[in-house]
Amino acid sequence: MIEEGQKAPALNLATTAGETIDLGSPSGRLVLYFYPKDDTSGCTREAQDFTALAAEFAAAGTKVVGVSRDSAKSHDKFIAKYDLKVPLAVDEGEVSEAFGTWVEKSMYGRKYMGMERATFLIGADGTLLRAWRKVKVPGHAAEVLKAAQAG
Repeated sequence: MIEEGQKAPALNLATTAGETIDLGSPSGRLVLYFYPKDDTSGCTREAQDFTALAAEFAAAGTKVVGVSRDSAKSHDKFIAKYDLKVPLAVDEGEVSEAFGTWVEKSMYGRKYMGMERATFLIGADGTLLRAWRKVKVPGHAAEVLKAAQAG
């Protein structure tokens, strides 16, 4: 699991915007927010919050990308349904494993593996500047924006 101050893994992530981002050497600052599932209430709210602040993140020189294990087709439907302005990326497991966001969860006494809601701010040199784990959605995107604006 990557910690603040460490270099992000040199993994490539393809986005719905048709670009490939090298996490170990992104061109500019990068916010990766990991979320469990497209078109669920908390994940929709989080994507809408990041979308509402997309222009401010861009002004701060920071790209925002949402990451889940949903398919590209699912991502495309999610983006279209809610007019999302942040690209999403399909993780087939390698990225969430590297960032420690694929974790054991429990619901109604049943244990299963799933995506932990977490966000990472990565510097242009690939260094992890800030990590938010076990994220609660309300106010989170604004908090991440403040960190991005602070440099």
